[in-house]
Amino acid sequence: MDRKKELKQLYKQMKPEMGIFIIRALDDGRCYLQATANLKGAINSTKFKLDAGWHPNCELQRAWQERGAANFSFAVLDKLEYDKDETKTDYSEELEILRLIWEEKLAQEKTVFF
Repeated sequence: MDRKKELKQLYKQMKPEMGIFIIRALDDGRCYLQATANLKGAINSTKFKLDAGWHPNCELQRAWQERGAANFSFAVLDKLEYDKDETKTDYSEELEILRLIWEEKLAQEKTVFF
C-alpha cells in the first residue's frame, strides 16, 4: 500500500513539458502553431480532434480531411523550462510570447499559416 501511495505522489509531482509545436502540410508547407503547457497531451488531443473532424481551425481541418493525415508532420519547435520558483504555476504569458516569436521567425521565411 505504501508503494502505491508513493507512486501516486510521484505522479502528482511530475511536470509535463511545455512549449510550442507545429503542424506542417507536406505538400504546400502551410503551418499551424500551438503553444501549450502540456506538449504531449496537446499533440495527442490535436490529432484526435483532426481525425474526428472537430478541430477549431476550419482551414486546417478541411486540409486534413482532403489530404489525409499522412500529408502532415508534427514537430516540437521549442520547450519552455519551469522557473526555479516552485510557486509559479501560470506560464500562459510566456507561452504566448514564445508562440509570437516563432510566428515571426516563420513569417520571415515566408511561411503561410492555416
